[in-house]
Amino acid sequence: MHVRRPPSAAQIGSPTVSSSETHGADRESDAPVSPRAEADAASSARPLTIVMGCDTFAPDVNGAARFSERLAAGLVSKGHDVHIVAPNQRYRRQAPAPETIEGEQVMVHRLPAVRWPPHDWLRFVWPWRSKHYARQVLDAVKPDAVHIQSHIVIGRGLAREARKRGIPVVATNHVMPENILDHTTLPSALHDLFVKLAWDDAARTFALTCAVTTPTRNAADFLERAIDIHGVLPVSCGLDAGNYLPDLTPRERHRVLFVGRLTREKQIDVLLRAVAQLDPALKTEVDIVGGGDQRKNLEHLAAELGLADRVTFHGRVDDDELRRIYSRASVFAMPSIAELQSIATMEAMASGLPVVAADAMALPHLVHDGENGYLFDPESADDLAEKLAAVLSADADRFRQMQEASLEGVKIHDIQRTLRTFEALYRGEPVGS
Repeated sequence: MHVRRPPSAAQIGSPTVSSSETHGADRESDAPVSPRAEADAASSARPLTIVMGCDTFAPDVNGAARFSERLAAGLVSKGHDVHIVAPNQRYRRQAPAPETIEGEQVMVHRLPAVRWPPHDWLRFVWPWRSKHYARQVLDAVKPDAVHIQSHIVIGRGLAREARKRGIPVVATNHVMPENILDHTTLPSALHDLFVKLAWDDAARTFALTCAVTTPTRNAADFLERAIDIHGVLPVSCGLDAGNYLPDLTPRERHRVLFVGRLTREKQIDVLLRAVAQLDPALKTEVDIVGGGDQRKNLEHLAAELGLADRVTFHGRVDDDELRRIYSRASVFAMPSIAELQSIATMEAMASGLPVVAADAMALPHLVHDGENGYLFDPESADDLAEKLAAVLSADADRFRQMQEASLEGVKIHDIQRTLRTFEALYRGEPVGS
């Protein structure tokens, strides 16, 4: 299916002004300002009302939920009125209420949701009710823009009802249908059909938007190939590096850290097999943070590999504890083959950690081989072991160089840049591609 190209920044906003046109503006500051320029400036300064549709949100722990939380809280901190539409933790409609998200009060509309049995925590709204709930929210809130974080259920309904009302819709894609297959009960013979139908449905929803974004250029390219869409904008999920606690001193113990969902596409089994190959003299320990349906399998594998006394499964932890775990680690490992950006990898970089990551999807955007860590063949535990050993056995100067490279490399992902970009998209103003 071919999807029309979402309007470019120049098409959905006012024309970009060149530097030559603004040169000497200070000398002409007394010149009269046109009414249109004053109106444009007032419009850009006016706080916005945004409805954000999320099929997964706090207390869920995953990249899409974390991005939505940070974006919503960041927008509220800048004076905008943000309304989150998300599944409830039970099948019950509750009145919109403020929730504390990243230290900010954000209005959340919780919709009745049911548990998806093949998944360990996912809840969803009945699809045939999504437009009904969307109508209720949009008519009550009357937003300036709608931002959908998923095209599957809640975002699907919001996009269609917003389009009817002439409300601009921005979509961010966090989903690869291929990653959903593990959480279905479909026979393998139907997998290809499921993926095709899922991408076709995504294409229909994205065709209703004025802009589609993904976290990285690689993810944008992947989406453009998957559904024949054009003009997808890469916008980093962003983070506030000041929230993390980098420790640039040499480590007394070798700790390999993984943070994320314990699901099959994360390939944590490859990490455990790689650690089992490391020189025993390194006395390497492993910290695994996160929950998921593969935890029991991974615990059994660690025991089989003789690592049970060196691998700690922390489960879900609060933000303060997570920052402490990052700070004491020696190296961060991300063996996943399905990262559209990887917020956990950015958090590790902000914590001053060298990173060893799979050479797959968007991870090469974050890990520059030989600079802030290494990339490895995602199908090779041997290669991962070799790269981990290179970090763990590095001398103090080399280790410090990798740490500093991570801190430098994460600067471009500052959350304030992300917030400014989405503010512009909501207003229909020009943004950089």
